[in-house]
Amino acid sequence: MSIWNRTLAWLAAGTALAATLQAPAAAAPAPVWSKCGDGLECAKLTVPVDWRRPGGRKTQVDTARMPAHDPARKLGSIVVNTGGGATIQPVRSMPAVVSELTTWFDVVLIDPRGFGDQGSDALVECPVPQPGIDGLVLAPGEAGWRAHAAANAAYDASCRKAMGPAYAGLTSWQVAHDLEALRVALGEPKLRYLGNSYGTVYGQAYLELFPAKVGRMVLDGIPDHAQPSLERWLMAYARTQEQQLTRFRDWCAAGCALGGDDAIEVFDDLLARVRRAPLPAGGQTVNEQAFLVAVTEGLTPPAWPRLATALRRALDGDATDLAELRPLPPERPGHTQGAMLCHDFMPDPPGYRDFLAVESRLRAAAPRIGWVQGRYQVGRCVGMGGDPAYPPHPLRAEGAPPVLAAIGDTDGNTPHLGAEHLAAQLPLARVVRHGDGHAAYLMQGAAGLTGTCLRKHVHDYLTAGTLPPSGARCPGDLVARIPRG
Repeated sequence: MSIWNRTLAWLAAGTALAATLQAPAAAAPAPVWSKCGDGLECAKLTVPVDWRRPGGRKTQVDTARMPAHDPARKLGSIVVNTGGGATIQPVRSMPAVVSELTTWFDVVLIDPRGFGDQGSDALVECPVPQPGIDGLVLAPGEAGWRAHAAANAAYDASCRKAMGPAYAGLTSWQVAHDLEALRVALGEPKLRYLGNSYGTVYGQAYLELFPAKVGRMVLDGIPDHAQPSLERWLMAYARTQEQQLTRFRDWCAAGCALGGDDAIEVFDDLLARVRRAPLPAGGQTVNEQAFLVAVTEGLTPPAWPRLATALRRALDGDATDLAELRPLPPERPGHTQGAMLCHDFMPDPPGYRDFLAVESRLRAAAPRIGWVQGRYQVGRCVGMGGDPAYPPHPLRAEGAPPVLAAIGDTDGNTPHLGAEHLAAQLPLARVVRHGDGHAAYLMQGAAGLTGTCLRKHVHDYLTAGTLPPSGARCPGDLVARIPRG
C-alpha cells in the first residue's frame, strides 16, 4: 500500500472513531507527586495502550514537575516535551533549558511511550540498536540497502519484543491522547504546551484531535507531519541542507580556519579529489561517501568551526579531522524513538529502485550535499514494520487558537521549508523566524541567554497571549557565539 493510500485509509478510520476520541481522558485522576531528586516531583500516568480501546490493556507514562518559584502567583501549568526521545532525564542533567518557565508556571515534563526516568519501568531498552543514520550513504548499492534494511528489521523486532503489547501504542496519535489525559489530570481547562523537535509532532496531533482544548502552544524545531508526499518531504530536507552549505560559506567568510578561501569552492575541490582517490586520514582513508557524511554532519552550526578546520587540513593532505566528524556509533541498548518516527513518518518506505528515481530528482535540486539527506531520512525506516501507523496527512485543526511556531534559518535537523509548510496548515499560526538552528529556545536557555528576542516572544505569548508581529524575525544569538578559531 502506498503512503498516500495508507493515509486515506487511516483518515477514514479516524473519522469513524471521532466521536470516541475525547471521552476516555475524562476520568484521569490527579497525579500523585513525590519528590524524586534534582528539584523534581514525579508521578505516573496510567493510560490505555490503545486509546481506541480505552477499556483494554494499560501502560504507564512518566511525568515530572518542576514547581513554580512562587506557587501563590503562578499562572498554572505548562506541559513540555523536549523531543528526541526522553524529556525527564535530559532536563535533570540540564535544567536551564526550561527552568526560566518556572517564573510563571509549574513545568510538567512528559516522556513519550517507551521512554521514562532512569530506573523506571516505563523505560524500554531495545537489545539491538538501530543502525547508523549514515548506512545508506556509506554503502550506496543494492546490497548495502538490503543489509541496512535487515539491521533495521532486527532493531525493530527487538523493540517489539522488549515492549510487548505496549508496542501497539507507539505513535504520536496515542501520545496526543496521553497529553489530553495529562491535561485532565492536572485540572487545566486548556492545554498550555511547549513542544520542541519531535515534541512538536505530538503537538500537531493534539491540535487535530483536540483543537477546542488547546490553550497556548509553542512549536519549535518542527518536523512536517502534514506532508503526505514522501518525495516533497525529502525535497524540503535536501534544499534546506544545500542552503546550509551556503550559510556555512557566508559564516566562514567573516573569518574561520579556511582563511580567505571560499568554503563552497573548497568543498568542490575536495569532492573532485576524493572522487579520484581516497584522502589519507592517518592510518585510514576517507572515500567519497565518508567525505559526504563528514560534511553533512559538520553543517550543523555548532560544528562549523570543526568543519572549517577539517576542510583546511584535508586541503593540506590530512583528512583525519574529517573522518572524526562521522556520527557517533548507535547507542547500546537501543531505544524506541526510531520505531515511533517510522510509524509516524514512513510506515511504507520505498524500495531500492523506487528510491533511486526519487534520488535522481533530489540530486538535480540539491547537487552538492543536500541530496544526501534522502539517504539519511529513508535509511531510518527501510526494513521497519508498518504497524502501528500514523502516516503524514494534511493537518486539520478547525477551531484551534493561534499557535506560535519558531523556525530557524540554520536548522538542518527539521528543515525550515518543511516547518513553513506545516505552519501554513494553521491559518491562525504566527511564525517567528530566527537565525539559530535546531532547538533554539532550549539551547539558548542552556547557554544562559535568557533575554533573547526569541525567548521574549515565547514568554510574552505563553504568559499574556501576545503574539509577535507578522513577519517577526530574531537574530542568531547562538550562531553569533560560535567561535571562529
